[in-house]
Amino acid sequence: MSDLFDQLKQKYQPVLTTIQNEGAELHNLNLDGSQLYLKATAKSESSKNRIWDAIKKVDPNYADLKHDIDFSQGQSSGSQEGARRYTVKAGDNLSKISQQFYGDAKKYMTIAKANNLEDPDKIKVGQELLIPAA
Repeated sequence: MSDLFDQLKQKYQPVLTTIQNEGAELHNLNLDGSQLYLKATAKSESSKNRIWDAIKKVDPNYADLKHDIDFSQGQSSGSQEGARRYTVKAGDNLSKISQQFYGDAKKYMTIAKANNLEDPDKIKVGQELLIPAA
């Protein structure tokens, strides 16, 4: 089993390097079944997004990775006051999420902008989104 851990750790080394370069705090790195489990706290939403981008560069499907990457809101601006976090589930799209939180599917761009999404149609299961206050 430790061979698998070492293989996955080596595969995701660019992600671990990005976490370190971003000044994020790595809380946990271990093997969960046949998946690498990674838990970290980034210093900002944009830093978290750069870590997320590093994960997608290593493996766009990241089937062998479970991750919990959050960011510390202690240093965040007042504009995120009242904001919530949401983890994308199978079948979700931004319009559906917008309807759930705002009661209006057309406000999906508010979520897209808050998460620096270049393409609002490209969200993935397991991705964590910031949902700004209405």
